[in-house]
Amino acid sequence: MPPRDDEANRLTGRLSRYARVGTNVAGAAASIAAARLFGTGLDREKNAADLTRALGGLKGPIMKVAQLLATIPEVLPPEYAEELQKLQSDAPPMGPAFVKRRMMAELGADWEKRFASFDKIPAAAASLGQVHRATAHDGMALACKLQYPDMQSAVEADLSQLEVLFAIQRRMDSAIDTREIIKEIGERVREELDYRREAKHAALYQEVLADEPLIRVPTIRHELSTGRLLTLSWLDGTKMLSHVDQTLAIRNRLATAMFRAWWHPFAAIGVIHGDPHLGNYTVFEENGEPGGINLLDYGCVRIFPPRFIGAVIDLYKGLEENDEARVVHAYETWGFKNLNQDLIDILNLWARFIYGPLLDDRVRSIADGVSPGQYGRREAFTVHKALKEKGPVTIPQEFVLMDRAAIGLGGVFLHLRAELNFYRMFNEEIDRFSLEAVTARQQVALGSAGLLAA
Repeated sequence: MPPRDDEANRLTGRLSRYARVGTNVAGAAASIAAARLFGTGLDREKNAADLTRALGGLKGPIMKVAQLLATIPEVLPPEYAEELQKLQSDAPPMGPAFVKRRMMAELGADWEKRFASFDKIPAAAASLGQVHRATAHDGMALACKLQYPDMQSAVEADLSQLEVLFAIQRRMDSAIDTREIIKEIGERVREELDYRREAKHAALYQEVLADEPLIRVPTIRHELSTGRLLTLSWLDGTKMLSHVDQTLAIRNRLATAMFRAWWHPFAAIGVIHGDPHLGNYTVFEENGEPGGINLLDYGCVRIFPPRFIGAVIDLYKGLEENDEARVVHAYETWGFKNLNQDLIDILNLWARFIYGPLLDDRVRSIADGVSPGQYGRREAFTVHKALKEKGPVTIPQEFVLMDRAAIGLGGVFLHLRAELNFYRMFNEEIDRFSLEAVTARQQVALGSAGLLAA
């Protein structure tokens, strides 16, 4: 018999979470439903503010999911996206009693003897867990990520609550069917609870980025890791935003590192980092100046089938060469259904925005005069308005994080005020692309890391 897991997805845990979350979410949902029932019209600004206030008092998965939804520009009306982006992911840390319970449960009663030192005061805290500094007996500085208790039950309860809320939202505003989007986010958040999987993701990135001097990936300490405890080497660095006033050469170096950290794994083996916000990166110093970036978090990683990567290239080439047949083939490969000319034209509006800098062979910024928080909002509003007239459209599940991550990456470039030839950088990554080569490399890389293909 396997040992009992007291923190597995349990009915009692879910009921407890429902009680904490349900009242808050239900109030916001009720106001949306009442607007429809009584025909009074949906006051988006008011309801978005109500929803943000409801979620703002909660911690855990629902905060993370709400933030994920807020950063997929075409999913929510702009009023909702703007309000939900105000949510902060930093949660108040749990105290030493939790730390002792978690570490005993994961490594045994003598857990402290496994380390030369362990700081019980967390260095960072977020929605699903907190990070502690430690030192291994061999002298390596460590980052130990401890998962909060009952997160599996909390995730299932929170996802259920949000599914109810967005089912109501779909009936009120049906331009985009959010069911596949919520499905994708649910699967990724569930994966983030499995720290053994995250360790495999880190190993995968170690391999694919081994020859990238601008990017550092931490070392996994498997002997000090479990399903709810992940121990990696500590990478010293400073926050990305502390470098936005550096010289253009340094800002471009950091932006180049970000570009390669995102596009190289995708083009080489079909993997993306699905959560490219600034807190997941720090800047390391080399020769007395910022030298590149540290990748710190590997919970939200998406593995794509090679056909998906092929469609990304097909859409790019189709837009570049005005080859509509290739463009349509890309959308169909991704899983868009019931395409007609109106929907194709609307999707192309968004595609030309996303691919714009990659199609422009010159040194440029990502989007002149646009703030990082507003990147993509104007275009998303235009697309959303057109879909209300010509749609609806269902966004395929595999497409969700690709879209979101591209927007997040663009936001980082805007923060850095980078000026680069994105066209040449992208074409270097896709030079001599072939499905056969990507398939072969992916199989080798995933097998080495102990992961399964998508």
